[in-house]
Amino acid sequence: MSPLQPAARYCGRCGAALAPGSGRAPPRCLRCGHVSYVDPKIAAGVLVERAGRLLLVRRNHEPALGRWSFPSGYVDAGEVIEAAAAREVQEETGLDVRLTRLLGVYSSAGEQVVFVAYAGEAPAGEARAGDEVSEARWFEPDAIPDLAFPHDPAIVGAWRSGRGISLPVG
Repeated sequence: MSPLQPAARYCGRCGAALAPGSGRAPPRCLRCGHVSYVDPKIAAGVLVERAGRLLLVRRNHEPALGRWSFPSGYVDAGEVIEAAAAREVQEETGLDVRLTRLLGVYSSAGEQVVFVAYAGEAPAGEARAGDEVSEARWFEPDAIPDLAFPHDPAIVGAWRSGRGISLPVG
């Protein structure tokens, strides 16, 4: 079985046992022939800026419990990715954000999550910790603590360099 395909044991259609996949081929049902694809999960996050400082949150759950990260989370089925990114900032910090540019799309071999990173601005409001974080704090760009995930330095680098795709205003 490929590291890209987690082990599935039973058919989601009829409940019968699945024959394990081989290589990159997904598992197939022994009874009805249904193929059990394991699709990637999309997450979105925002590097929020205000007055030259960056907003980070301390994670209140695994993975990376207690580590600093960008406000982020999973995109719900049928949700527009940009809307999910803004929703996650609001849920985790109480702030409304305006996305300004797409910083990049990040993935790694063997990982199911694809992360879409944006830069954004939160012109008003007090940042507060939501249920999924224990703390929300503004940092000077040169005083950012160690971050939680492997792609985080590249995301900060994209922000610092001004790279990315500008988003339409509004």
